[in-house]
Amino acid sequence: MMQQVNFKTEKTARYFTLGKLTSKTKNIWIVCHGYAQLANHFLKWFESIDSEENFIVAPEALHRFYWKGFDGKVVASWMTKEDRLNDIADYVNYLDQITLSILQNINRKDIKINVLGFSQGGATVCRWVTQSNLNFDSLTLWAGAFPEDIDYFEERDFFNSLNLHIVIGDEDPFYNEERVTKQTLLLADKNINYTLIRFQGHHKVLPIPLKELEESLKNS
Repeated sequence: MMQQVNFKTEKTARYFTLGKLTSKTKNIWIVCHGYAQLANHFLKWFESIDSEENFIVAPEALHRFYWKGFDGKVVASWMTKEDRLNDIADYVNYLDQITLSILQNINRKDIKINVLGFSQGGATVCRWVTQSNLNFDSLTLWAGAFPEDIDYFEERDFFNSLNLHIVIGDEDPFYNEERVTKQTLLLADKNINYTLIRFQGHHKVLPIPLKELEESLKNS
């Protein structure tokens, strides 16, 4: 009789950073890329952020694969539907470990922790922040949405303790107006506070809306 056996094993993961942690750092950003991206390429989208006050960390998803099937461009994914609960537990633990390693040598009360998930990374960070014991100051879903597998809207008080932002381009092929409206109506129905930033553009992090997000987080 076939049986599935799960066991823990070590794996070498990687993340990339922009800027330096100094006495002038005011924000640490943990930014999670989307499906079929690599963290170093994704991080280039954040080069316009003020590097003096912001330290940006881009973890790379634990599953890498060839985009064309057997060769060529290498990309990564946070999870698939196969053995999904273990994949979620693994990346929650992984993101916790990265964040703790960065926070261990700083004065946490002087620095804000901003979490941003792009596309597939949006669902990833939603699961992470709700399952983690760490404290976060803001959550941004950029071209992403709350995952539908768990009713996160029952976590109203938790999400209202965060500075929730939703950022979506008006030409995003994955988020038409109907889907945007559905998500914002759900948030309003559950009395979850949020800031919506719309911009001219497609499925990408762009400098102008990124600056708007940075200013909104700074002033709220």
